[in-house]
Amino acid sequence: MCLAVPMRLVAVEGPEGRAEVQGVGRSVRLDLVPGAQVGDWLIVHAGYAIQVLDEAEAAETMALVAVAMADDPAPS
Repeated sequence: MCLAVPMRLVAVEGPEGRAEVQGVGRSVRLDLVPGAQVGDWLIVHAGYAIQVLDEAEAAETMALVAVAMADDPAPS
């Protein structure tokens, strides 16, 4: 299963940035969101930021992910 998650952009250096969510950070490519700025919420998939979100959209998406994870039975 592929999953794109909202992450907040915390640093930008050229075409790459650093994004974080819930204490987890990763490097992301910013080629597909050229106007992204530090503080923006991004949808990140496979190391690429693919969309800029407002904070309300990011919170809604994170809530949906939490519900999906709660419904998914833990592996045995």
